[in-house]
Amino acid sequence: MNLWTVAAIVFLVNLPFGFWRATVPKFSRQWILAIHLPVPVVIALRIFSGLGWAFLTFPVLIGSFFLGQFLGGLIARLLGKEYKVESNENQISN
Repeated sequence: MNLWTVAAIVFLVNLPFGFWRATVPKFSRQWILAIHLPVPVVIALRIFSGLGWAFLTFPVLIGSFFLGQFLGGLIARLLGKEYKVESNENQISN
């Protein structure tokens, strides 16, 4: 795979995570996970695509990562819907 194909995949993977990040409270556990969960996917793409670790690939992939996160958040704000992501931590099951 070439650099631009991997960058497009990274961008598309980050769209839902950016949407998720925009709909949860800032600096919460879910907010941090929405930023950091796609990172192993990006690393796996670099390894399995044969892209390598050349310095010139970093600005393109980091840019596509942040652009995907940004556009996902922008889509969430443009839709104007309040999607609440709740965890099961506060629920006690008997």
